[in-house]
Amino acid sequence: MKIKICHITTIHPAKDTRIFYKECKSLAKNGFDVNLIVINGESFTEDDVEVFGVPCKFSGRLQRFYKASKTAYKKALEINADIYHFHDPEFLPFGARLVNRGKKVIYDVHEDLPRQMLSKYWIPLPFRKSSSKIIEVFENKYAGKMSCIITATSYIKERFLKFHNNVIEVQNFPIIEFLQDSKEVNKTSREACYVGSIAEVRGISELIKSLTFAEDNIRLNLAGKFNPENYRNELKQISGWEKVIELGFIDPSQIKDILQRSFVGIVTLHPIINYLNALPVKMFEYMAASIPVIASDFPILKEIIESNKCGICVDPLNPEEIADAINYLFNNPDKANEMGMNGLKAVKEIYNWAQEEKKLIKVYRSLYNE
Repeated sequence: MKIKICHITTIHPAKDTRIFYKECKSLAKNGFDVNLIVINGESFTEDDVEVFGVPCKFSGRLQRFYKASKTAYKKALEINADIYHFHDPEFLPFGARLVNRGKKVIYDVHEDLPRQMLSKYWIPLPFRKSSSKIIEVFENKYAGKMSCIITATSYIKERFLKFHNNVIEVQNFPIIEFLQDSKEVNKTSREACYVGSIAEVRGISELIKSLTFAEDNIRLNLAGKFNPENYRNELKQISGWEKVIELGFIDPSQIKDILQRSFVGIVTLHPIINYLNALPVKMFEYMAASIPVIASDFPILKEIIESNKCGICVDPLNPEEIADAINYLFNNPDKANEMGMNGLKAVKEIYNWAQEEKKLIKVYRSLYNE
């Protein structure tokens, strides 16, 4: 009889890359009975993953935190799984209820939430530090009750190891087959790319400004959702916007096409506390697509990029330095190709989902056999 699993998310879309394409599909492929609960999404079955889109009416973040979690919890009880695995911190009190019912429960920590709160635009600046402290107390209190905690980075893992003895790091590395087709950088390309959430703290303003210093015929593929939505209006006023190819939010299946027509991928995050120890998944997706990377000069990123010779690290707050890196790779296609191939080699050998999938399966088998 198959081990019945239920993944739960109250925020992410049904086809979230980490949740659906990586974790759920990997578990189904390895013989588990996999269910996924999402709020206000479609219900469907794909590759033996059964997705339940559960309707829920709410207005504003505060209502969502409770109503969406309560709705997901009711559906979770109906499914009656052997192991529950949830992805959003607001579900923590309901995860504790599942534990009290004798269920095995995994909390999957994608981000360092308390540090993330320090840069949330919707929290007034004077309240961010106090909000961060309150959230950390809340998260630690309930996370300590879970059967297992899975973290996306080693930095987050170290934080939870202070009070929990079953914390496993499952990195958010790319699925190679999902992205990689071409073997060389497109040497005729005049397009750079950024794929991801479009927010000020992700260095987008400086990236747009850098285009004024870049070669005249270079364009930027900009793919993602503006956060907040009115940030787009601010970017449109920046000199350099005229060189942007605005693609909007794209399905993960479309990312490959954008990367294949670009000669470089850019991930110049601001040096805020939540990013200094993060490993942006887009960086590894660029590497998997065999294109060189321009990334922020944080120690954790420099170590990867410089040791693998797969890109250039820059000051993310300096548009001219970003432009110099773009121009160098554009004007030296052979060097760009060499960096791209080095990145692909590193992903194939180290930074890939196949390695992380083994950790995930081991977690599940150990929990079930306890």
